[in-house]
Amino acid sequence: MNERAGSWLPKLQEVGERLAEEWVTARRPSTTSDVPQPHELRASDADRERIAQVLQDAHADGRITLEELEERLGVLYSARTLGELAALTTDLLPPEEQPLNLDGRPVSAIFKKEQRGGRWVVPAELGVTAMFGTTKLDFRDAILQNRRIILNATLVFGGLEIHVPEGLEVIRVAKDKTVRLTKQPTEPGAPVVEVRTTNFAGEVKVKEPPRRKRRR
Repeated sequence: MNERAGSWLPKLQEVGERLAEEWVTARRPSTTSDVPQPHELRASDADRERIAQVLQDAHADGRITLEELEERLGVLYSARTLGELAALTTDLLPPEEQPLNLDGRPVSAIFKKEQRGGRWVVPAELGVTAMFGTTKLDFRDAILQNRRIILNATLVFGGLEIHVPEGLEVIRVAKDKTVRLTKQPTEPGAPVVEVRTTNFAGEVKVKEPPRRKRRR
């Protein structure tokens, strides 16, 4: 019996994602890093306020009681790390709506579009794969784990789209050739995203904020 049209696509996606994960693992350096893990990073007051708003909204619509709200707020304002903050909202919102995203796993788009953005921690080295799909990474509200972020991008008839804030430089390294992808100037010592590409008919696009008009 012939399979229903299109029923092969999920299987192909699964195989592609498995191969992409194995490829990224093979390229990852074996040496350990002293860089803190995302959940170990120190929390800021702005991050606490994000969590507090979610908790207050949850109390307002009856998902948690006043006692639970007070208990969680007590933990919130005594917390030191992002991991402690993130644990306070895991049962209140689905993963894609969490105010903090500490997922440092590779991002893979196999015959689909995947994206990562919002308030997320960008690991010092991140694997990115786009095979007949598009991966979108939004750095505008991200926390960089390191001043130099390395993206190991495997692109096969796929695209990588990067959104950056002011002051973040993006360069592409392929076959020992380095090309600057951001057009706007950055300060010396500014953070850098280095895209190391292994591609076949793949494309990398960078979206920058509009240029500020100079005052006369």
